[in-house]
This record gives sequence, C-alpha cells and structure tokens, in this order.
Amino acid sequence: MITAEDVLDLPATTRIVPAVRLPLPASSTTPVSVVIPAKNAAAYVGETLASALAQSEVGEVIVVDDGSSDNTIAIVRAIRDPRLRLMTNDSAGVSAARNLGARHARGEWLLFLDADDRLRPGAAAALLAAARGAPRAVLVYGDYNTIDSEGRQIGRRGLLKGRRKPSGDVLARLASGNFIVNGGIALARAEAFRAIGGFDVSLRYCEDWHCWCRLAAIGEFEFAPKLLLDYRLHTANTMNAAVRTPQDFFPAIARVFDDGLILARLPESTAAGLRQAAEIHLVTYAAMQAVRFGRYRQALGYLGMIGRRSLRALPRAVARTALARFGI
Repeated sequence: MITAEDVLDLPATTRIVPAVRLPLPASSTTPVSVVIPAKNAAAYVGETLASALAQSEVGEVIVVDDGSSDNTIAIVRAIRDPRLRLMTNDSAGVSAARNLGARHARGEWLLFLDADDRLRPGAAAALLAAARGAPRAVLVYGDYNTIDSEGRQIGRRGLLKGRRKPSGDVLARLASGNFIVNGGIALARAEAFRAIGGFDVSLRYCEDWHCWCRLAAIGEFEFAPKLLLDYRLHTANTMNAAVRTPQDFFPAIARVFDDGLILARLPESTAAGLRQAAEIHLVTYAAMQAVRFGRYRQALGYLGMIGRRSLRALPRAVARTALARFGI
C-alpha cells in the first residue's frame, strides 16, 4: 500500500495510466467569464471588479450577490461597463452563488474570483496562453501572492519563481492536497465544469478542492508559472486558521474519498495513503495560517496533530510552517 510519505514524493506527472481522452475543441476566440460571489464585500468589491474589468480577455464579469446587507449591490450598479452583470443568490452560500454565475456565463472559460482579491495585470492573458498550448486541459492555473486587509503585499512568493507545479494528469497529486488554493488563479473550461456538476453545495469548506479533483478525473491540468493574483489574507477569510480548525475541513476529505468519479480514476491501493496525505496537507495549511496571524501555540498544536499521524511527514510540515512566517 502507498503511504502518505510515498505520496509526498510522487513526481509532478503521476504514473497512473490516464483514461483515453479526446482533444477538447479549440475556439478562434476564447472569452473568459469571471464569476464573483459577493456577500457584504463593499470594502473591496470595487477594487476587485476594477482588476477583472482591466483584463482585455475578459468578456464578462458576473457578480452574484449572496444576500449582502451593506453597499455591495450599490457599488456594483454604479460601475458602467457593458461586460458587468449582477445577479442575486438569496444567501444560498458561496458554492450556490458560483454555480449560478457559471450557469449563466457565456464564456468558454470560467474564473472564480473572490470579492476581496485582485487579479494582476495580464493574468487572463497568461492563463489563456497556457490553455492554447494544452488543448486537452480542462483547467489551467498559475500562482498567487498575498496581501493584507489594506492591500499591502505581505507575501514573498516571488522568491519561488523557479517552482513548478503539476501539469497533465494531476489527480493523485491533487487528491493528496489542494495545490491550487484559490480559484482566482485558475481558468476552468466551462463545458467541463458543468459536466462534473459544479461545486458541491453540501460542503462548507474546501468545496473548491473537491471540484478541482472531479475536474482532474476527467481531464488534464496545465500550470502557468506566473503570479496572477493578489490573495487577501484577513480575519474574514473562511480558511483563516484564526477562525477555523482542521476539523472543519475534514468533511471535504471524506467527500473526496467517497466520490465515485474520483475513486474510479485512482488505483484502489493508493486511496488510504492519499487520504492520509490530504489530512496532513490540510493540517499543515492550518498551521501555516496560524503562524501568519501570530497564533504560535495553535500552530504547535496542529504540528503535534501531524506528528501523531506521521513522524516522517513532520519535518516537511515544520519547514512549510516556518516559511509561512516569512510570507512564502
């Protein structure tokens, strides 16, 4: 049986024999639809919209208001751009909001941007360039840097310029942990996204990871090694370790490893090791977030959880947590 430690050492391209897949149809024009779920996002949504509308490759921006009680809707309506569309979601949740926007999107590619993040100039162009070079890809993605509540850069991920993330058949690597992290760095082929049913509205957290795994089960991914997004870290983030604990994320692990579409593409002997690796990945992420917000005792507790699962995985988790203190 493959263990969590074996999974951590898998190469970027897995050795799993992929299912036969036909090239996806290319289009002479490849419009991008940006879907932005928003709830009480008045402090940031104007900046977020400006960053999306500045991308010439973006054909439309769909804001789905999820029951805001502040000025979010007024700010959106005040922006005069024919590409901007506003919908309402009646507080059905972020996954339902994204799915609603995707159902009405006209673009060949979907980009799910959070209402407090910012696309960097040229982000859509870089992703589309990667997509043109990978006609079998159902998802293309890049990387991000982090900013604080005031928009100041706090991340130093530019130091990782030489880092490569997986391309091709990525399902095993992705099942062991979400290396995409934020939907704002990815383009999902709209046809494929709808085919796998979109985001699972029953999941409160890590629903994006589950969705990416389902996409990886039906097609290839392509990595564009560029910083494409300013990802805002503040206490309102749902993944912020100051609010959430690893136990909040474990239902998503159960969902991933109980999903017939995903399991059909994973050799049975790998499932247990991949699941343990996913647990270690999420607990490590929680420790990294705790360190970023100065909650060192909490971070140590999370590292203890990792040690109890796998002593071999602990040094790597400690190193990643330490690097998070420096914005990496």
